[in-house]
Amino acid sequence: MRMQATLKAGDWVEIRSLPEILQTLDSRGCRDAMPFMPEMIRFCGKRYQVYKRAHRTCDTVDYVGGRGLESTVHLEGLRCDGEPHGGCHALCLLFWKEAWLKPVDGPGPARAHDDAPGSSAPPASVPALTDGVVWRGTRAVGEPMDAPDPTYVCQATQLLEATVALRRSQFGPYLEDLASGNVRIREMLGAFVYLVLGLLVGGRYGIGSLLMWVHDAVQRLRGGMPYPERRGKIPKGGKTPSRRLDLQAGDLVRVRSLDEILETVDEDLRNRGMGFHSEMVQFTGKTFRVARRIEKIVHEKTGKMIHLKNDAVILEDVVCTGRFINNCRRFCPRSVYLYFREIWLERVPEADAAAVRSLPAARGTG
Repeated sequence: MRMQATLKAGDWVEIRSLPEILQTLDSRGCRDAMPFMPEMIRFCGKRYQVYKRAHRTCDTVDYVGGRGLESTVHLEGLRCDGEPHGGCHALCLLFWKEAWLKPVDGPGPARAHDDAPGSSAPPASVPALTDGVVWRGTRAVGEPMDAPDPTYVCQATQLLEATVALRRSQFGPYLEDLASGNVRIREMLGAFVYLVLGLLVGGRYGIGSLLMWVHDAVQRLRGGMPYPERRGKIPKGGKTPSRRLDLQAGDLVRVRSLDEILETVDEDLRNRGMGFHSEMVQFTGKTFRVARRIEKIVHEKTGKMIHLKNDAVILEDVVCTGRFINNCRRFCPRSVYLYFREIWLERVPEADAAAVRSLPAARGTG
């Protein structure tokens, strides 16, 4: 029996004990096809604030549109460390079913759980049932845990099974965005202004260039960002450039200007296969610290580990906000980290550290 969504952004919850959560899982370690993963065990018995209600999310498997789900939330800063999944670097924001949570009044001390591990632990140090259900749930059905080329199963690879497709005509998710506290009215109005602007710019009205020029002129006066929908300067199929900075976690960098980045991508906004898209434009010209290099991630469609051939880094607090995405994905609360090629960045002297901006929209990046 499915639960009606009750939690809102800002609510406090306590994650139930591991034995309590195990009682909600099926033989594959899932609830409503959503896995409870070993990376989540160390949070059991602790209190956290709801980041956003996860009533919708992006399709990052087939990239068709948006997906809907029930009785699920994201918690502040709780991301998958990827260790039981081959050390995946993606740092995905975890999905939490409401059945795994208990509403509480605030951030007071959690109730004691003698039977709940307090940190990620190897299979031998957690209950046998955990080894059989949660740990074995990280592999494809019937595949041994020591397979040389494992097919991983995680919340990201199970996304299509755990969700339903959203249609463009559905207005309910937008109402739930407001009712749940995920989105403020001002944020929603601003996003829909860009939606209308995009329809005018992309339409056959002959005013696209003029509208973009007016938009950029106004934004320069306000210190805002340029119009996000652009085309790269390199012809499609042409070779795109690279630059090696050997960036490491903690390094201070500035995202280059949009004009500079457009010189490094083809007409489809891709540099050696990696896309620079509209959600990234709001961060151009701003300074951040490198969170980590991205070298390997679990492929969300195949479950296989893929090793990136070219440079890629993620930046602290720089995540997809869902403000400029179309195709039923607008206002997605998943806050996926955005990947940057090093050629889109430039080093900044440590003396300029005061320029680092922490963006309120990226609360789920802890």
